[in-house]
Amino acid sequence: MGERIGEKIGWSGGWCGGFIWVAISSVIFLYRGRWGEGLSGLALVAAAGASIFLAAPWRHPTTPYWRLMLPPFVLLLGSAGWGVWAYGGAEEIGLDWWSLFWILPLLLPFVNAGKIRWQDNHNAPQKERKE
Repeated sequence: MGERIGEKIGWSGGWCGGFIWVAISSVIFLYRGRWGEGLSGLALVAAAGASIFLAAPWRHPTTPYWRLMLPPFVLLLGSAGWGVWAYGGAEEIGLDWWSLFWILPLLLPFVNAGKIRWQDNHNAPQKERKE
């Protein structure tokens, strides 16, 4: 297998991009003296970074992607909960129970890429079969 650098950037950059708002919000909370929100947000970002690194598919080439996506995904859901809490609660930011349906599109990667494994390497050129 080659470097597959694009896939590595996609995994790392995609997940990190999902948590960047937590890091920025946490720094703003710390600046404003809201230590609980700021420090808990930074802890969440650190846990997310660790899960992104430790669950990387190239570190576990035989594990299906759906299992590797679980730890960062659970932390991503946790970051949404953190955001609701940090910004004053569901009523304060205008959420109701219908807002939970916005989670459904986030489940699509489990369906689309769930069974794929790193070792499958679908991007590699296929060898011609001799019949």
